[in-house]
Amino acid sequence: METYNLQYFLTGGRIVLEMMKTEAFKSINARYVNISAPLCPNVEALSDKYFECIMRYNTALGSHASGTAKMGPTDDPSTVIDPELRVRGISCLRVVDASVMPKIVSGNTNAPTIMIGEKGSDLIKDTWINNRN
Repeated sequence: METYNLQYFLTGGRIVLEMMKTEAFKSINARYVNISAPLCPNVEALSDKYFECIMRYNTALGSHASGTAKMGPTDDPSTVIDPELRVRGISCLRVVDASVMPKIVSGNTNAPTIMIGEKGSDLIKDTWINNRN
């Protein structure tokens, strides 16, 4: 890992730790979960050396992101996506991917994401057809 990349990640990590001290994060019981670093046994938790070790030896590709755009009823102010995959407060914009899944599926996300895409295309077609009539 390049030194400048490491510095960006360290800075980002520190910002996240500070954000976790805010009332908003405390209200959802956000907390740091200590990850053991067996390749760096004598490193103090939450130190820069600890985070550097974690970033160098305990990283993986995260290609199955889901659940990042909460979908729910239109009267629920905590949702960003309505049941028709529309982004609240923004016209002509829908989210049609795995981010609307409330929880990641136990298998590969490809098939469920394709199904969300198919449903999204049906919703878009229905909107266009109904607006013409």
